[in-house]
Amino acid sequence: MFLKKIPKWLQRLYPNYTWGIPTEEVPCIYLSFDDGPHPTITPWVLAQLAAYNAKATFFCIGKNVVEYPDVYAQLLAEGHKVGNHSHNHLKGTAYKNNAYIENINRAKQYIDSNLFRPPYGRMKASQGRILKSMGYKIIMWSLIPGDWDKAIAPEDCLENIVFNIEPGNIVVLHDSQKAWDRMSYVLPRLLEHCKQQGWALKVIP
Repeated sequence: MFLKKIPKWLQRLYPNYTWGIPTEEVPCIYLSFDDGPHPTITPWVLAQLAAYNAKATFFCIGKNVVEYPDVYAQLLAEGHKVGNHSHNHLKGTAYKNNAYIENINRAKQYIDSNLFRPPYGRMKASQGRILKSMGYKIIMWSLIPGDWDKAIAPEDCLENIVFNIEPGNIVVLHDSQKAWDRMSYVLPRLLEHCKQQGWALKVIP
């Protein structure tokens, strides 16, 4: 079980984390992808984004950046933004602070960004405080449709977004093999939906 749409009360518990971004003149959606880069899936995502002149933020795993540097370079060259998602996709609540921060610092050698998203959306409050003191902006999300969950049908995954999305939302998808069946169904339809609504898709500032 997971919360598809993050309730306001939960966001208020962690006011120093970014859950959404108020939009002003042009209504915007902030699309993000976790767990890449992937040698074939990430380039496919980039092609879909390019077809709609859309930009996104990719929260990358350090070891994947090391393994697929050309794909990482491509997403930067095409005007997208990156964030740190740790080096080995660690769940912060399962690690002592020193080990967790060390893993993030390892990823930092390859990912030049002050944005951080905790894998699984889980870390200790003390780890969050340390990261904030290091200059990181901790990016959470407004909507997470569950594209990694094989028990969810692709159509239901799309509905989880379309029936809840609104300007200013940060949406999480995954450029990973586990999520492929659902993400590949959702992304082109989500991009078309945003186009029809007149919403721009921008990187997280």
